[in-house]
Amino acid sequence: MYAIIRDRGAQYRVEPGQVLDVALMEAEPGTEITLNEVLLVGGGDEVKVGAPLIANASVVAEVIGAVRGEKIVVFKYRRKKRYRRRTGHRQDYTRLAIKEIRA
Repeated sequence: MYAIIRDRGAQYRVEPGQVLDVALMEAEPGTEITLNEVLLVGGGDEVKVGAPLIANASVVAEVIGAVRGEKIVVFKYRRKKRYRRRTGHRQDYTRLAIKEIRA
């Protein structure tokens, strides 16, 4: 069984047992959260599609903790002007473990 959920504008395909990184949220590690914006639930031959959401459907996940993504290097350069700037960025994420899908 799988589901497609929406979390603050981003969509994710999730399955029970999966580990997922989402945008940083205020949640303590070890707590359970419920994601209520379920767009699609599928499994086997049956697929339920919401318009836009499925009523009474949710995904239960456990918060593992906050993690940081890989470093992205931003390099600005102007030719013939001796202008070079090198900066980096690491995005903060919250790691979730998907426990179950309630359809």
